[in-house]
Amino acid sequence: MSSGSLIEKGPDLTRGVPIESLGEAGMLAGHVGDDAVLVARVGNEFFAIDAACPHYHAPLADGLIVGDSVRCPWHHACFSLRTGEALRAPALSPVACWSTEIQGDRIVVLKKLSPPAHRTSAPVGEPQTIVIVGAGAAGVAAAERLRRLGYTGSLTMLSDDEAAPVDRPNLSKDFLAGSAPEEWLWLRDNDFYPDQHIDLRVKTRVARLHIASREVELADGNRLPYDRLLLATGADAVRLPIPGMDLPHVHTLRTLADCRAIVARAATARRVVVVGASFIGLEVAASLRTRGLEVHVVGPERRPMERLLGPEMGEFLQRLHEENGVVFHLERTVTAIDAQRVSLIEGGNVEADLVVVGAGVRPRLALAEQAGLAMDRGVKVDAYLQTSAPDVFAAGDIARWPDPLSGTDIRVEHWVVAQRQGQTAAVNLLGGRERFDAVPFFWSQHYDVPINYVGHAESWDEISVDGSIEGRDCVLRYKRDGRVLAVASIYRDIDNLRAEVEMERALVP
Repeated sequence: MSSGSLIEKGPDLTRGVPIESLGEAGMLAGHVGDDAVLVARVGNEFFAIDAACPHYHAPLADGLIVGDSVRCPWHHACFSLRTGEALRAPALSPVACWSTEIQGDRIVVLKKLSPPAHRTSAPVGEPQTIVIVGAGAAGVAAAERLRRLGYTGSLTMLSDDEAAPVDRPNLSKDFLAGSAPEEWLWLRDNDFYPDQHIDLRVKTRVARLHIASREVELADGNRLPYDRLLLATGADAVRLPIPGMDLPHVHTLRTLADCRAIVARAATARRVVVVGASFIGLEVAASLRTRGLEVHVVGPERRPMERLLGPEMGEFLQRLHEENGVVFHLERTVTAIDAQRVSLIEGGNVEADLVVVGAGVRPRLALAEQAGLAMDRGVKVDAYLQTSAPDVFAAGDIARWPDPLSGTDIRVEHWVVAQRQGQTAAVNLLGGRERFDAVPFFWSQHYDVPINYVGHAESWDEISVDGSIEGRDCVLRYKRDGRVLAVASIYRDIDNLRAEVEMERALVP
């Protein structure tokens, strides 16, 4: 997908545009030659940067200026208007900047600027050796941020996956649906890791951690010393303890290999049963319907996603999928799987020649438990993502951290949260003291309907709805004791961004 397909060419910014044309939002998209460029105003200052977010090429002109940064409307990446730096995931790459000039009542964009230089040497006292266990969202974001911060020491990233790091959300969305090529999946191209002197080792299993001697022991018996260690081991897909889970047509979805196997089976399958009406299950259902399969969803809940999104949104999602041909078998539990069918504990069965189990994930805690780190339904970390061992940090699906918004310790299995924790961990691995206080965010896609969710509400006593859920134009606010804990939206990107900012401001004394 090119930015040109999403951003209209607009005015020629080298000829200048009236300052008043930036409007109330303070932004206007245009072009400089073949480049789509965004002009933004902050007070009496004017900036020009790439008009498209490098993550999924969203038009930044539809986003929100906060201070001297701009936030992406789709997935809440954040960029410095001054330097183009990618300040917050999910975008990891910076955007280009142009110089500007005021000519009368017009703003003119001049020439593209050279990227700012990063610090080229580590200050005294920084670790000489950093090891990252895990190459998912948190691990890659940490490694990338370490090098952008100017860290020049040894950096090793260990992964037991057979593939290089991929954009996991795409596995249940566009790639599984067949609307995105495989080359879209890679978080970084093959040259990135050697160019950045990141020793990425795939197919490498870590057997145990030796905290006292600061070593990582690999399955082959070799040991890697470290000065600082980041645990970012992620999670595994839950496998149901029922007969038939090991049959060749039964799959879970967590890795690229999993997705490839499902795609291969889908090429000859006729009917699929998706076990689980969670986001992963519903996204898989939508993607396989796009491929033309007959899709049945089996789940124990009364309504899809009701526990997270409430009854009205759950009913909407069910209707949306039914309108696209999905058949639901709710308040039902799978008891066994054989070559032709899925059997239900309540009686009856559903025929299937492909089964995808989307029953959630389980954090990979074995290494942390073996090492004796403090645990609390996850790896317990402080506000700086430091574990009970001073030189060991944890990020991503395994980390339970003190959330200032809710006032409780939480663990969240969201891609963007994991990336942002990896970025904060990078700062603190180098001796920084950056608190992780980002507001949790995730997105989900169902056919042409995007759902953005910001905040964290494990329970609520009120859901207020602004707009129409059925009309696919709404904001839902999840409240407890009158306080907004989370906000979900459909096609209200700017409102979702503003909700994120409001939650952030609530954290400032």
